[in-house]
Amino acid sequence: MMPGTYFTRQIQLWGEATQQTLQHKKIVIIGAGGLGSTLAMALGTSGIGRVDMVDFDTVSLHNIHRQIAFTLEDEGKNKAKAVAALIQRKNPFVQTTAFEMPFEAFRELGNSYDLILDGTDNLPVRGEIDRYAKETGTPWVYASVEAFHGQVCFFEASDFSAMHISDHKPAGIAAPIVMHIGSLQANFALRYLAGLAVDKDRLYYLHFNAGGELVTQKFGMPTDA
Repeated sequence: MMPGTYFTRQIQLWGEATQQTLQHKKIVIIGAGGLGSTLAMALGTSGIGRVDMVDFDTVSLHNIHRQIAFTLEDEGKNKAKAVAALIQRKNPFVQTTAFEMPFEAFRELGNSYDLILDGTDNLPVRGEIDRYAKETGTPWVYASVEAFHGQVCFFEASDFSAMHISDHKPAGIAAPIVMHIGSLQANFALRYLAGLAVDKDRLYYLHFNAGGELVTQKFGMPTDA
């Protein structure tokens, strides 16, 4: 099997040279649940050379309806390992390592990446990701979901602390919004890694209004510049 055949439709989009540059890119997805599963499925077969997964948690039955990388056979397995194995079964041109550990332990390993993707549902961990990203000079893409709405931001110069988000667990989540927000997050990532324009340090908030209309609002994030 040749990469030119496997990635034909993307090569038609941006050419062989851009596709080949992706092979030298490295990303890490922190969290392998709903958002992390969607990110892994979208980016793990895009031609990015290394896609690492970080998650200490195991698959529970109530996860499976919205975490698209898992089947009933995965219940009880480590999420990062299960997702990494799926990526490798789908794409022979990717390298992936599953880190079965919390982010606090992972950051001490000293690995370097071109981009960090947030697939967590934990506010303190997101703050740690932001600090780690600033320390290493690595951009990162934040996302969160709740009910039928979600938000995404490509962080480069702005600090996550500027968002002033309360730490709470969502009362409920519809499966499609997880995939929708994760796909938007993955689009930001893939465009950035392919050298295309990306709107950075701007929060995108997507929600349905009372009339059922999907509304997208954009908020500029403060930076030191």
